[in-house]
Amino acid sequence: MSRRQKDPLRKLTEDERLWLARIARSASEPASHVARAKQLLAVSDGCSYTTAAHVAGRKSGDAVAQLVARFNHEGMEAVEPRAGGGAKPIYGASERERILREARRAPDPEGDGTANWSLMTLRRALRKAPDGLSGVSTYTIRAVLREAGFSWLHTRTWCATGTSRRKRKNGVVVTVVDVDGEPKKS
Repeated sequence: MSRRQKDPLRKLTEDERLWLARIARSASEPASHVARAKQLLAVSDGCSYTTAAHVAGRKSGDAVAQLVARFNHEGMEAVEPRAGGGAKPIYGASERERILREARRAPDPEGDGTANWSLMTLRRALRKAPDGLSGVSTYTIRAVLREAGFSWLHTRTWCATGTSRRKRKNGVVVTVVDVDGEPKKS
């Protein structure tokens, strides 16, 4: 015989039951959402926590008990998993802007030792600048540049995506901006 449930599932409202049933049948929802919805519906139909876990293809009845307690406290938000932990971001908005400002600046061949930015030369410039980032990595620089819409070109330099420099017949060099650049990114 199973133990008495410390925190039994509260009575579901019609809207909650409807949404849980919809999520449980969904093929487009994440698998974790579907499993949690199935577990909650099974418990509301009178199944034990262990049985509810097996209905959803899981093993742990304790996890179902924790889900039920969270559902009683938070409601439908319990179907969505929380953040899984991991390292907190080290660089905030000001540091990211500093990286972008350095990447947008044209390199000085004498001062920076290069005519085109690479990840290593950007890292070196950011680390030795007085207002720079002393421990920034090339991985972080690449992630910030990608997020801002920069891409690595075959000319081995970084440039903003959606813009290009064109030389006209009369010899004038102009920068052309793709007006559909933002919609193409997403």
